[in-house]
Amino acid sequence: MEIKWYLFLSIILFCIGVAGALTRRNSIIVFMCIELMLNSVNLLLVAFSKMHLSIPGTSAYSAIDAQIFVFFIMIVAAAEVSVGLAIIVMMYRNTKSIDINFLNRLKN
Repeated sequence: MEIKWYLFLSIILFCIGVAGALTRRNSIIVFMCIELMLNSVNLLLVAFSKMHLSIPGTSAYSAIDAQIFVFFIMIVAAAEVSVGLAIIVMMYRNTKSIDINFLNRLKN
């Protein structure tokens, strides 16, 4: 498969994530859209790593660096999910709402 298809899919997923994060008011959906953006970047990093590996004369170690970086991004994303969902649950327990606009009123 050519790299342009991976690039196209990654751009589409990232645009869906940005549109969802900017237009939705539900904090769980915004959280899922941020995770979608992270996964689209991961897909792009792995695709470029695969493309770099197919170039003659390159070592396998230099192409695997991006895949190791993706692994660390997934670890950070898992930690983000646990902390983010804990914050959302505590917000729901205190306010009985997960609406983002309601949080702006809590600042005052």
